[in-house]
Amino acid sequence: MAQMGVDAYRFSISWSRIYPGANEQVNKAGIEHYNHVIDALLQKGIEPYVTLYHWDLPQALQDKYGGWLSENIIDDFLLFSDTCFEYFGDRVKHWITINEPYSFASQGYSGFGTHAPGSCSIRAKCREGDSNLEPYITGHNALLAHASVVALYKEKYQAQQHGLIGITLDSRWYEPLNEESVADMVASRRALDFHLGWFLRPLVFGDYPASMKRLPTFQKGSTNRQQASVKGSFDFIGLNHYTTTYVKAGHASYIVASLHNINPDGHFQVCYKRNGKSIGPQSPGAKWLYVVPWGFKKLLDYVRIQYNNPLIIITENGYADINQHPMTSLKSILNDEWRISYHQDYLTNLLLSIKDGSNVKGYFIWSLLDNWEWGLGFTARFGLHFVDYLGNFTRCPKKSATWFQKFLEK
Repeated sequence: MAQMGVDAYRFSISWSRIYPGANEQVNKAGIEHYNHVIDALLQKGIEPYVTLYHWDLPQALQDKYGGWLSENIIDDFLLFSDTCFEYFGDRVKHWITINEPYSFASQGYSGFGTHAPGSCSIRAKCREGDSNLEPYITGHNALLAHASVVALYKEKYQAQQHGLIGITLDSRWYEPLNEESVADMVASRRALDFHLGWFLRPLVFGDYPASMKRLPTFQKGSTNRQQASVKGSFDFIGLNHYTTTYVKAGHASYIVASLHNINPDGHFQVCYKRNGKSIGPQSPGAKWLYVVPWGFKKLLDYVRIQYNNPLIIITENGYADINQHPMTSLKSILNDEWRISYHQDYLTNLLLSIKDGSNVKGYFIWSLLDNWEWGLGFTARFGLHFVDYLGNFTRCPKKSATWFQKFLEK
């Protein structure tokens, strides 16, 4: 990273490394590990951006009370976060509470249960779960946990540590299939509500989108300030964006919705072709990822206009090759022209949105290294650097790494 000229690195702290049990005793070896990571980054002039929760819930908390399905998670997440602020906050100046609550709520508790804990209504796929209810409970508890951690940081640490705290959300851009169809236009906005608005609207305005009728309600009144605690509970919003899809009016079956990682309650359908023409080239490593740079600008413009132009940091944006090693030569694998084209075009649209007034102040590529991509495992390679999984994890810069280095020098 130092050789590339990178000045910031985003990584997550594993909750289980800090509290291996049910938040019973701090693991000093885990503290020491992350102290080394943070200090090594700072020694190279690289600022750490730390995510507290990137989907790795300690098994002990899942076993104890069902993890994110229980409000007990709020106090335990608060304790874990407090510990991280105490030990690392003197050097970490950018905190992200939770990464993509939409993803772990929807993919872990509905669809085919492809993410942990593998809960869904399809008994052929999941032993237990209720996809009509559990994603919403999980998302609600995630928002309350986030808000409690932000309140703690602001009350106890921010004045002394001088850091910023936020949350990372993800969203596609949903383009109406027929721009002259009122029904498709309404469906596209409903799709944005069920993906981005589910979390961003409570954070900015204090309540869920009107289109989401199944969601739990925030308790109000002088005795319970849930709604007030969530509203405005961020210094910045992290935004992960990769792709765009077409949307048309109509109900998607549960199976189809699961395949496309969309919520069937939103009553919209997604597709990738208009009049027989694809919305963009399909990434070979991630079938859901179509290269649609103009969708990036439209999403950023939408956030600026609809959500009071919050401070945004792009915390993920990337392109996936399929893992062809060792069948394909290393020379061919390292020549990743498509990745360069992807980032060049997406950054161009990011710049256009900034010129139009979008308050974007940072950009992270996903990812520095090829890595384990959740449900895709090692089959997809997003990295700027090739990792030889069969050869002692040797790392080689791809052509995109050299391109990014030159980009940062400009």
